[in-house]
Amino acid sequence: MNITIVGRKCNPREDFRMRAEKRLGKVEKLFGEEASAKVTATVEKTCHIVEVTVTKSGMIFRAEERAENMEDALDACVDSLIRQIRKNKTRLDKKLHSAVLDDFIDTVEEETEFDVIREKTVALKPQSVEEAILQMNLLGHQFYMFLNADTDEINVVYKRNATGYGLIAPDTDK
Repeated sequence: MNITIVGRKCNPREDFRMRAEKRLGKVEKLFGEEASAKVTATVEKTCHIVEVTVTKSGMIFRAEERAENMEDALDACVDSLIRQIRKNKTRLDKKLHSAVLDDFIDTVEEETEFDVIREKTVALKPQSVEEAILQMNLLGHQFYMFLNADTDEINVVYKRNATGYGLIAPDTDK
């Protein structure tokens, strides 16, 4: 597995790098050597944040955890990632065809100016609605933008507050 470790507002020490490689060994057993992982460590005033993103076969798996020290955040992050994979094992098994997976109201002031603090580009690949929901759950996001394989249009799936999921599709009649 190709592992990249990046520090934001910090420079991760060698012992953190070694621990990350060791902990991600569990994930490597699930995905094999062709998977790649990016570990991002961030230091804030009150906590450390570790984010792990694993990609394989066009699928993205992501977890983010906070803790008082970086090592605890890393451990919790890897455990969270493995928990996500196990939770979605049946659907993942169908998608990846991998036998290895078997083993394992306040008042709000109106905004007058909008400050875009982050821009993100998204690689769109044709997916079914079910695949998009699976990907959203694996990323731990509330919504996910994708290219619908059935309609060839950009759609968004999202988690509804009560239960279930929603799908937003463009109105092409106007």
